[in-house]
Amino acid sequence: MTDIDPDQINLAQAEMANRPLEWRDGDMPYSPAFGDHFYCQTDGRLECGHVFLAGNGLPERWAGAKSFLIGELGFGTGLNFAETFRNWKLRRAEGQQLHFMSFELYPMRRDEIDRALSHWPEIDAERIALVSAWPDVPERTVSLTLDEQTRLSVVCGRALDGVTAAEAGFDAWYLDGFAPSRNADMWSQELMTVVCEKTVSGGTFATYAAAGFVRRNLGAAGFAVERRPGFAGKREMLCGVKRAEG
Repeated sequence: MTDIDPDQINLAQAEMANRPLEWRDGDMPYSPAFGDHFYCQTDGRLECGHVFLAGNGLPERWAGAKSFLIGELGFGTGLNFAETFRNWKLRRAEGQQLHFMSFELYPMRRDEIDRALSHWPEIDAERIALVSAWPDVPERTVSLTLDEQTRLSVVCGRALDGVTAAEAGFDAWYLDGFAPSRNADMWSQELMTVVCEKTVSGGTFATYAAAGFVRRNLGAAGFAVERRPGFAGKREMLCGVKRAEG
C-alpha cells in the first residue's frame, strides 16, 4: 500500500478539531461536521450484526478459510470492528487469520473510542484491546495486532485514495459512511467501482443505506445488489455479491 498524503490527514484532523464531537443521550457520539450520529440510535451493536455480519453471510463464510479480509468504509468509533472481533473469537478455528482494514478520514481519539464503546458490556474485552493499542495521534495507517489471529489496519485519509492504494483481495465490505445525503463522496460511483475492483470474485458487501443512487452505483460497479429488510424498523438495506467477470 502506498502512503496517504500526510498533509491531507493533518488538514482533516484540523477540520475535525474545529468541529469536535458532541455527545448526545449520554454516550451517543454525534458529528457536527456531517450532522449525523455515528451509529443507529436504537442499538448500534445489534445493527452491526443485522446489517454487516448477516448481510455479508458472516460468520459462516469465514468457516474453513485460511484467511479472511474485511474492508470497511468509515471506522468511526470502531464499533463494527469490536463486534466483528467478538464474533471472530467465538467462531474461528486454530490457525485462521482475520485482517480488518478500515478507511477513515477523521480518526477518533483513544478516549472518544473508549467512551463510545463503553456503552456495550458485551464488547468490553474487545474495547479494552482496541483502546490499549490505539495510538495517541493516528497518522497514515494505524496497524494493530490484537492477537495472534487478528490484525486491524485503519487507513487515515480520503477513502478513495486509500482503497485505490490497497491491494486487491477483499472478501467482504462494510459500507458504513455517514448517511448518503450528508456524505455523498463516500457513496460515489468512482469509489464503489474501486471497491468492487478490489473485491474477490464472489466477494460481498452490505450497507444500511438504501438510497436509489447508492443502489445504482453499486450495480454499475459490478455488484449484484439485493434489497433486504433494514434494522429496527428501517424499511430496507442493501447487500450484494460481486458478479463473475466475462
